[in-house]
Amino acid sequence: MRWRLLIDPGDVFWQMAVDEALLKLRRRDRSPSTLRLYIISPSAVTIGYFQKIREAVDLEYAEERGIPVVRRVTGGGSVYHDENGEVTYAVIAKVGELPADVVESYRAICSGLVEALKELGLEAEFVPINDVVVGGKKISGSAQLRRGDAVLQHGTLLYATDLETLARVLKAPKEKLAEKGVRSIYERVTTVSKELGREVSRDEVVEAMVKGFSRALGVELEPGSLTEEEVELARRLEAKYRSREWNFRR
Repeated sequence: MRWRLLIDPGDVFWQMAVDEALLKLRRRDRSPSTLRLYIISPSAVTIGYFQKIREAVDLEYAEERGIPVVRRVTGGGSVYHDENGEVTYAVIAKVGELPADVVESYRAICSGLVEALKELGLEAEFVPINDVVVGGKKISGSAQLRRGDAVLQHGTLLYATDLETLARVLKAPKEKLAEKGVRSIYERVTTVSKELGREVSRDEVVEAMVKGFSRALGVELEPGSLTEEEVELARRLEAKYRSREWNFRR
């Protein structure tokens, strides 16, 4: 089975718009099943569709540091995307290519991250519903949305994220931290570089992710580019992600 591989740079507004555009078009069989690997530049925060923005993010700190904050179309929690330390992935496919059961589809896709980390020399495990951990610490989180039989799952892989900035800009609910037996986000997350005790490059991580997803999903990844139709729809959707009305709706 062949899927398209896209490796795209861009800001957070564009990246979120492209992910949604591909989901809409995959549902209509206008886009192929795709793995996207991308860097969000400049660094930004995305929050889950259902989150209250002021409860999820320290907006004053974000503004002071020039960090844009954008609401995703997917659920889940807030994420700091460090342009110098994190690769974001998105899988857009159909049920049938992925398990129909939600938890099993998370497991299938997150296995790509587990395999990528193995490629980099780390033992990782999937923790339902949407985390990948190394030594009990979170190194990747994911979120999913379905439209008809089309699935979008996107998430992060932290390879050299500035964890101090992450801990400052994101507000974690105290109950969630207590549940995990930690006092701050900083204690709960880790990075590939930290675990390996060496600096890991973005290129190394991207290469490992391509191999990991290909192996886990049993697909051949063929480098491609966005179609005109995909670009046009993404441009229309981008305006939503730039709007205060969308980002501050809760």
